[in-house]
Amino acid sequence: MVINPIMHRFFLKLLRQRQRLRLRRKLVWFTLLFLVWLLCSGEAMATPLAERVSAFPHWSTKPPVQPSAEDLVYPAWMDGSWRMTSTLLTMAAPVAPEVITPGFEGNRQFLDMPIEADIHFQKTRVAQGKFLNRPLKTTEGVVSDRAFNGMSLAKAYLGDDWVKAVNVDPEDPNRQITFLKDNQQLVSTVTGRAVEQPDNHTFITTEVFQQFFRGGRPTVYLNEVENTTAYHYQEDHIVADQMTAIYLSPQDPDYFKAMDRPVALYRYGLELYPVTNNR
Repeated sequence: MVINPIMHRFFLKLLRQRQRLRLRRKLVWFTLLFLVWLLCSGEAMATPLAERVSAFPHWSTKPPVQPSAEDLVYPAWMDGSWRMTSTLLTMAAPVAPEVITPGFEGNRQFLDMPIEADIHFQKTRVAQGKFLNRPLKTTEGVVSDRAFNGMSLAKAYLGDDWVKAVNVDPEDPNRQITFLKDNQQLVSTVTGRAVEQPDNHTFITTEVFQQFFRGGRPTVYLNEVENTTAYHYQEDHIVADQMTAIYLSPQDPDYFKAMDRPVALYRYGLELYPVTNNR
């Protein structure tokens, strides 16, 4: 049997169409199988903050954050009053002996020592975006009572005699001043933030803030602090893994010895139990 050129081209075209159709079907099945695997797999895909928590203390750079304009909004299950126990579990100075931050050695006294404090989270109207320093839109969200919590934690660690007051800027919830005895002040301003909620019972947040200490003398100590916390809701209480990193500011004379590497690392275990049973 002889096939003329026209018929030959027709059969080739038909063959290519069938091959493309089979390929499309295979791709569709592959995509469906991949989606089924994602939905049925017991393991969640890794996220940047979750990976950072897992990598601690092997941190060599600062965390991925976005500029912070509004307050940090927490999940609804954190609303209320809590009795928190914080325990310093580990501490490290990655750039020692070249750089050791002031107070690092003094913090060893807190290792494995549970510190208790009352903290509050409350529902409020939260701004979503601003124009000419006015909120474009507000929604209800759960936020930290920063003034109360700052005072409670400072007194728990430093004692009642050391802490005089904690003020939060009414125009900027990301800026607060802790007033200490002898006219000393600790000024903290959140500059960057990131959050992740891998599931309904997990909340991970990172906040980076500029912190400087003003004493009775002209000397000012300036640094950058990272707080990364993974909260886990467990029906009747919350547990959390909190990591704090200290970075030198570019104004520090030792900055080029560390660059963006942390010069001090701390890991805390947190437990939060509701003060009342009204949840």
